Amino acid sequence: MSIGLLALFAFIPILVALVLMAGLRWPSTRAMPLALLAALALAATVWGQAPLRLAALCIEGAVTAFGVLIIVFGALLIYYTLEYSGGMETIQAGMKRISPDRRLQAIIIGFMFAAFIEGAAGFGTPAALAAPLLLGLGFPPLCAAVICLAFNSVPVTFGAVGTPVLQGLKAVESFGVAALGLSDPSMFYKIVGEYATLMHLPMAYILPIFMLGFMTRFFGKNKSWAEGFRAWKYCLMASTCFVVPYLILAWTVGPELPSMVGGLLGLGVLVYLTRKGFCIPRDEVWQFAPTAEWDHDWSGEIKASDATDFTDHMSQTRAWMPYVLCGLILVLTRVPAFGLKPLINTYGVVGVSNVLGQEGVGASLALLNLPGTIPFILVSIITIGLHAMSPAKVSGAWTTAFKKMKAPTIALISAVALVSVFKGSGVNADGLPSMPMAMAQFVANLTGNAWPYFASYAGGLGAFITGSCTVSDMLFGNFQWDVANALNFSPLGHYVILAAQAVGGAMGNMICIHNIVAVCAVLGMIGHEGTILRRTVIPFILYSIPVGLVAGYLIASGI
Repeated sequence: MSIGLLALFAFIPILVALVLMAGLRWPSTRAMPLALLAALALAATVWGQAPLRLAALCIEGAVTAFGVLIIVFGALLIYYTLEYSGGMETIQAGMKRISPDRRLQAIIIGFMFAAFIEGAAGFGTPAALAAPLLLGLGFPPLCAAVICLAFNSVPVTFGAVGTPVLQGLKAVESFGVAALGLSDPSMFYKIVGEYATLMHLPMAYILPIFMLGFMTRFFGKNKSWAEGFRAWKYCLMASTCFVVPYLILAWTVGPELPSMVGGLLGLGVLVYLTRKGFCIPRDEVWQFAPTAEWDHDWSGEIKASDATDFTDHMSQTRAWMPYVLCGLILVLTRVPAFGLKPLINTYGVVGVSNVLGQEGVGASLALLNLPGTIPFILVSIITIGLHAMSPAKVSGAWTTAFKKMKAPTIALISAVALVSVFKGSGVNADGLPSMPMAMAQFVANLTGNAWPYFASYAGGLGAFITGSCTVSDMLFGNFQWDVANALNFSPLGHYVILAAQAVGGAMGNMICIHNIVAVCAVLGMIGHEGTILRRTVIPFILYSIPVGLVAGYLIASGI
């Protein structure tokens, strides 16, 4: 069977999901089970997968989905704990004093705070924390989702203390070390990271400006791009606060710290400069229209606050302490130098192996390593005492969080089972490539020597399907290296292609169904996934253009 026909068959489940959610506006609770059925039918008929193996792959996906659901529940729990304790209203009051301008709040929370959380934890955690915070500040839920998904791109390549590069490209390490004759394998990851920063750099400055224009155009009462663009000086200042430590650390240390330290230092410097009035738009304080004037599809089960005056129920330090603790615990447990990472990866591990007797099919969860457990649920419990919550308020927060879990459970189990079927389809008697690999090979054959301009799309495809930049790199790392070999690129040219893969996996975070369903669950927006996907695909396409141009230029210049 030709690779083109295989790619067409492989694309059908994705097409089903896109048509149902983005075209017909079906909720993911209905669309994803049908997409899963389509994948199962194709895996059985075209890829020759036995029913027992397909059942095992679905169980594998369900176990993995349970880990994602813990993250969603933990994020919901923190939000409602702060809501019931009065901490959220106190944060609202404090943010209004820093700046009541929604454009600046979007940058501070959606871009900079989320970048730090991505650098420390990754795996969908930034949107799960930042989006509810924007919601609490009065952002339309749909706007909060789009903003946080789009901004969770620049730092993702170096997210979770460098995991997408360090673990995602582990299978290619030996090739990279041999190609350049490196004595230290860590240099392989460092060089890939250096090229990745060059590809991210243009959008690190363009994306904040574009997204503020996007926000004021689609969610502002005047439907004006210009209102967002007028904050361009502030965006450039914010980007510089992040980019300077981001670049320095990537080029001098390696992939572990650029996003985490860039986000942390950038956040501190940006808040200080904002308080001092640097680069703040002087012509207006931009606000959303009253909630009564919002389009009906901007909100879901959780309504944004329409209040303009907020009361301090406690000190700002106490109100923000849950988020401070989240960041601190994430750093202590994820950075290897502190020695806690092996402990949380060793204890509390549950899972299944060789499911239903199928060799290689299985999944494990390090429960203590899940951000939903440590720190989200842990910090929520600590906050009970920290904010002196009454038993009634604690009960209200936990009960509400549990009630919000029904819809995302259906959607996420279907979506992650679909991922398992996609990846598992590569094990077959006919030696056919897996479904994602078939699509990637077809595009590579189609583009030929122009591949550098399109290599990031393979990374984006991997993230779209799997919901993870790390898994995307694992899925397509060897493939990207083989394409560079076939096109006779230089050794450093191979590194450029791997960097494009890693950047593509990052920008794919904007559109991956996995992340969209998760953020919808946190914001009470289940049923609006297609609307969000139609919005986030615009910055995704924009992001891919400079990435392709930089990769193409580096290859053409003889790298």
